[in-house]
Amino acid sequence: MHPQPSCPSCRQPMEAHRFTSNQGHTLELDICFACQGLWFDRHENLKLSPQSVVELFRLLHEHRTDQHQPLAESMACPRCNTSLAKGFDVVRSGRYMIYRCGRQHGRFSSFSSFMVEKGFVRHMTRPEIDDLAQRVGAIYCTSCGAPVDIRKDHACPYCRAAFSLIDPQAVVRAMEGYAAASAKAPAVPASPVDIGDALVALERDRARAERERQKRAFTTASSDASDNSFTGDLLAAGVALVWALMKD
Repeated sequence: MHPQPSCPSCRQPMEAHRFTSNQGHTLELDICFACQGLWFDRHENLKLSPQSVVELFRLLHEHRTDQHQPLAESMACPRCNTSLAKGFDVVRSGRYMIYRCGRQHGRFSSFSSFMVEKGFVRHMTRPEIDDLAQRVGAIYCTSCGAPVDIRKDHACPYCRAAFSLIDPQAVVRAMEGYAAASAKAPAVPASPVDIGDALVALERDRARAERERQKRAFTTASSDASDNSFTGDLLAAGVALVWALMKD
């Protein structure tokens, strides 16, 4: 068994979480919630069972309000410490970014890239981005984690990744039939307004938690839904929407 690896980006120890593989064996994934990334040893990304995806969503939902940071410009393999090569894979739902070890020890993938790979995330259309830009001042890039002003940019100016969001309808379709938590009729897909509402609610949760930690008492007027100055997290908002669908 490999020792607990360090995150390729922040170099802090990753958390090991056990899942069931599609062959019924135990599969251990290493996760960094601060960097919103997963380390897959060779071919592990292809071995996760459908039921384990439900468990992964549960973890993402539990950590949806965690503080996270942009990915480092240079990342190293946690097995051999060689530099990871940035590249792209393409699936039906779009192109996604991954970081591979040249010695074939594995790959590092952001949460959103993994969801694109599995068909749960799709790239946003231009009208959706424009609609969301009227409600939210900025978002975190779901690929590199950098804050992006979507009123000016329609792709991340740092890594050039397209903005993407979790597609609740696709998730329900994927889960249907093999996960009790999602064995229901497909729900109406979330609209851009739904995502905007989720971002506003998410920011309110974060502001409330910060006030409690700092033990401050002040009015919440500045966090009114009309305030579009905060930075939203499309992935966290999408996870919240999907989890609500799965639990209904």
